[in-house]
Amino acid sequence: MGSSWSQDESSQLSEKPGETLSQTLDINTKAKETIQAKQLPYNYAAIMKDADSPINESSIEKLNDQLYAGVLLNGNRKKFWMEKKFNNCFMIFARNLSITWAEDSRYWHWLKIKETSDVFVDVAELINVCWLEVHGKFETAKLSPGIMYKVAFVVMMKDPAYGWGVPVNLKLALPDGNTQEHKENLREKPKGQWIEIPVGQFQTSAENIGEIEFSLFEYEGGDWKSGLVVKGVIIQPKN
Repeated sequence: MGSSWSQDESSQLSEKPGETLSQTLDINTKAKETIQAKQLPYNYAAIMKDADSPINESSIEKLNDQLYAGVLLNGNRKKFWMEKKFNNCFMIFARNLSITWAEDSRYWHWLKIKETSDVFVDVAELINVCWLEVHGKFETAKLSPGIMYKVAFVVMMKDPAYGWGVPVNLKLALPDGNTQEHKENLREKPKGQWIEIPVGQFQTSAENIGEIEFSLFEYEGGDWKSGLVVKGVIIQPKN
């Protein structure tokens, strides 16, 4: 005669399938949460505190769609977006830059351009100056770690434009004390379209935590200049 199941053994057997299913669901949920967390950009919560409009976080797909398209920050003074490898990118618009004489209408004129279907941002059009000086700063803690970033001014050369016989100076100062400098001839750049004027590049690391400073300037040639429109500075992964 075969031995019969004890009551304890029968009870244990009946509980195991339910327990296994519950544990599997719990593991799957935690795994999904881990994957979603990895898909969020670096320092996401801190960056989104400055968002100009609510962010739809009802699903990771809807959230990513917004982050790929870009989120305006600080009253349309900055823009954040995420590239396809989930790395952080930023645009610092002209209103968040320091432009010498920018509030004097004899020298600079502020225009509004459409950034999205329903949002406009300010750009600065140079009317006439002999002392050109544009500076900005940005905190590297908001950038993805271990990534090679490039920094560039986004500008447009109008037609006509004059006074650009002397190349402008570009400078990038890093938190570790290193600086990068070079010159660019704006007279040779295409007219009537937004172009990037490279400032420099750097890799985010523990040694480069702090503010970077970027500059575009020319005041030694003495020529009066006109026809430059400054949209801002873009900071994005090099590749």
